[in-house]
Amino acid sequence: MPNKMKAAVLSAPGGPEKLDLTHVDLPWPASPGDVLVRLKTAALNPADAYFRSFGPYISSAGPCILGHDGAGVVEAVGDEVTGIGPGQRVCFCNGGIGGAYGTYAEFAVVPESQLALVPDAVDDASAAALPLVLITGWESLYDRARLEADEFVLVHAGAGGTGHVAVQLAALRGARVAATVSTEDKVGLVTKLGVERAIPYRSEDFVEAAQEWTTGHGIDVALDNLGPEVFRKTIPAMSPYGRLVTLMGTPGDDENETAYVNNLTIHNVMMLTPMILGLQDRLDSQAEIVRQGLQLLAERSLRIEIDSRFEFDDIVAAHQRLDLGKATGKIVIAIAD
Repeated sequence: MPNKMKAAVLSAPGGPEKLDLTHVDLPWPASPGDVLVRLKTAALNPADAYFRSFGPYISSAGPCILGHDGAGVVEAVGDEVTGIGPGQRVCFCNGGIGGAYGTYAEFAVVPESQLALVPDAVDDASAAALPLVLITGWESLYDRARLEADEFVLVHAGAGGTGHVAVQLAALRGARVAATVSTEDKVGLVTKLGVERAIPYRSEDFVEAAQEWTTGHGIDVALDNLGPEVFRKTIPAMSPYGRLVTLMGTPGDDENETAYVNNLTIHNVMMLTPMILGLQDRLDSQAEIVRQGLQLLAERSLRIEIDSRFEFDDIVAAHQRLDLGKATGKIVIAIAD
C-alpha cells in the first residue's frame, strides 16, 4: 500500500490553472466503515468549476481536492465493512466540497453506504459520469415534481450533462418530453434520447414553441438548469398548477406575477445538500438512486453521452473544456487503466 497518491489540488480559487498536480498523503487507514477505492475514472460537473472559482463550502486544514463523481476498484476496507470487498468495481458521488477529498486523485476514501456496485455491462466512464447527474434528474423529476405519465415536460439544456439524463428519465416515466438545445446538431441526439420536441432556442422562442406543442395546455413540469433569465422566461410557458424545478436558485416572479396567478409550485434542487449538511438518510437515498441507475444502464434503458475524455495529467485542459459550457453530455478524466 503506497503512503502517497497523485492528486489535483486546488492551490487557490480561480481558473483551471489553479489545479496543481502533486502528491499528497494517502488518507488510509480511515474510519472502520470506510472503503479505499483505487480510482480509474472521474467525471467533471459544473459544480466543480464553481468550487474551483470561489473556493470550497467546507474549510479544512488539508489540501482541497475537487470532484464528486468517481468509479474504480475497491483496494481495501475498514474493519466494520461487511457488504463489499477488494477487487469489486464501484462508483459513487462523494467529497469534493472541501473536507473529504474528491475524485481528482488516484484514490478515494468513501463510506460503504455511499458505494454502488458496477455491473459488468457498464463501462468505467459511464459509471463515473452517472451519479451526480442521475441524482439531480431523479430528485428533480421523480421526487420533487412527482412527474406522471403523459404529462408535458420541458428540460432546458437537454443535451448537457444533467439535461441528457433528465430527458431520458422523463421518457422512462412515460411523459411527453421537450428540450431546449443550443445548436441544430444537438437536435438529433436529444431526439434519440426520447425527446418529442427539440427546440433550438437561438432560432426559436421556446415559450411559443412549448405552447404550440402542447396546443395551449402549457408545460406541466419544467427543469431549469440555466439560471434566472431562463427561469423567468419559462414561467409563462407553464400550465396552471404546473411544477417548475430549478437547479440554479429561485429568482422572483415575472413582471406579471404569472407564477403566483397560475399557482405554480417552485422547487429548488441542490443535490449536494445532504453532503454539505451531513444528512445520512438523504445520502443513503441518493446512493440507492445510483444503484437503480446502474441497472438501467446495464439494461440499456439509460445511456450516458460522453463529450470528451482527458488524461489525468490534462486536468487543466478538461476544466477549460468545462468552462466553455458547450459540452454535449459529460467530460471525464482517465486516472488509471
